[in-house]
Amino acid sequence: MSSLQPVRGTHDLFGEDMRRHREVLDIGRAVANRFGYDEIITPIFEKTEVFKRTLGDTSDVVTKEMYTFSTKGGDEITLRPENTAGVARAFMSNGLSQQLPVKFFYGGPMFRHERPQKGRQRQFHQAGVELLGVEKPQGDVEIIALGVHFLKELGVYGDTVLELNTLGDTESRKAYRDALVAYFSKFKDQLSEDSLDRLEKNPLRILDSKNERDRKLVADAPIFSDYLNDFSKDFFAQVKDGLDDLGIAYEINPRLVRGLDYYCHTAFEFTTTALGAQGTVLAGGRYDGLVKMMGGPATPGVGWASGVERLAMLMTREIVIAKPVVIIPMGEAADKRASVLADELRYAGYRTELGYSGNLKKRLIRANKQNACAAIIMGDDELAENSATVRDLVSGDQSVVKLDELVEKLAIYR
Repeated sequence: MSSLQPVRGTHDLFGEDMRRHREVLDIGRAVANRFGYDEIITPIFEKTEVFKRTLGDTSDVVTKEMYTFSTKGGDEITLRPENTAGVARAFMSNGLSQQLPVKFFYGGPMFRHERPQKGRQRQFHQAGVELLGVEKPQGDVEIIALGVHFLKELGVYGDTVLELNTLGDTESRKAYRDALVAYFSKFKDQLSEDSLDRLEKNPLRILDSKNERDRKLVADAPIFSDYLNDFSKDFFAQVKDGLDDLGIAYEINPRLVRGLDYYCHTAFEFTTTALGAQGTVLAGGRYDGLVKMMGGPATPGVGWASGVERLAMLMTREIVIAKPVVIIPMGEAADKRASVLADELRYAGYRTELGYSGNLKKRLIRANKQNACAAIIMGDDELAENSATVRDLVSGDQSVVKLDELVEKLAIYR
């Protein structure tokens, strides 16, 4: 085995893992298309400021997890840790504010320097959607419904729970922020160092703390719903009504928050216990202040992102791939004709392999290991008759077929 191994926190995707990975993205792309979302691919790296502005200087992603480096030209560049900021940057860079609403689906690799674990790598993959330009609660309902369709088509919806909360508008958030500061200030001597820093800059982030001492204090912290104004309550009520109309079940989680100032109103997560400890497989919310914070026009937005690796692990559905047809040429003339025949079959849509080396028995054994459905055996005698022997590798039945009739004969294996 080579001494060269993947960098810690990365892995190679091939075989069944690759097929399941592709299935998640293909289904996400197809479902998003039915909702009217076009696909977007943003650069795998952006100027660091794109993420520092949006993720906040106090976030773990910015302070501990981003892969940041300087280019030869002196620019500070960061491998994208998430894609919402990149989509918002693309929205501004390409002058899309005159084309609202804008709807995008994306899928691809993200990068965070964190402790690798099952379903979480330093290079990981996300699929997500962003809806820009819809300020009404119907946008939140559509985004969540899209997530439900996605999870149902993957066959994993039954293993998840939709947790829902509201973050209110700017006025409500300020009132809640003040209440949190007043509460946590009484426990400065018990807060972790990170949470002490957040108390001054972004107290909502304390609610996300993984520190055990912090979590005990969070248990008795004020509840966001107690500080919502009437507008925020009505907005959330309309979201819940919309989900009820679609028959989408949810649980209210008053501790579900987003710490960044541009988030507002709806926050949601689809969580599961099917992978061990409770984990999130798809999460999102409304971010009306994001584009303006990045220097663009005030633009409402809502979206979600999902972990492709976790969803692929959660799927139990069988990934069916086309079984190959194997051409086995026996003799010099057959070798030459086999390449032409393989090309013809591939153009006709058949997955086609060529079995060149070894005697006939060994080639048939290899064809069975490739899970082939049929073998096309070509020797001098068959070629003299412009024919080939087609052997069904499941039943063992075989027959002689004219070469110009092969495509029609093989239709049963599609």
